[in-house]
Amino acid sequence: MNDLLSRAMRLLSQRDHSEAELRRKLAAQPFMAKARFGGKTPNASTPVAEEPVDPAVIEQVIAYCYQHNWLDDPRFARSYIGSRSRKGYGAQRIRSELMQKGVDKERVQAALAECDIDWCEQAKQVAQRKFGDALPTDWKEKAKVQRYLLYRGFFQEEIQSIYRDFAQ
Repeated sequence: MNDLLSRAMRLLSQRDHSEAELRRKLAAQPFMAKARFGGKTPNASTPVAEEPVDPAVIEQVIAYCYQHNWLDDPRFARSYIGSRSRKGYGAQRIRSELMQKGVDKERVQAALAECDIDWCEQAKQVAQRKFGDALPTDWKEKAKVQRYLLYRGFFQEEIQSIYRDFAQ
């Protein structure tokens, strides 16, 4: 358990992880061959046999991390939302990424609801950063802006509000 706990501590000291993400990383083979052999790949005569990690031990490590407040899915979701929104991503994409990382839908919804981000303003800033202050008015260029913002994870209503506010 000590080996697994030290791996968990190392992973969580680098950044927050969701429970599912940490569980997956702990269940993976402990170290890659290059990491074990000082950056050098072992030759074919070096046997590298790995035992699978016992799920009961992983459960103990996860419980220990929760007890010491090292692992917290709501905190992870809040920090992830803040980080990704600062990089110009919308709520839809962030929601999808969090669910891929194993955070359940209710926690994602709760974290998005409690964050105080104006997604319409965020979409406007992202569009202006990419396309300049004067947003395009012709149909082809508008479609380009819309596609870009949809790709970044903004909802159609937020994108349309940019042009409504811009026209006024």
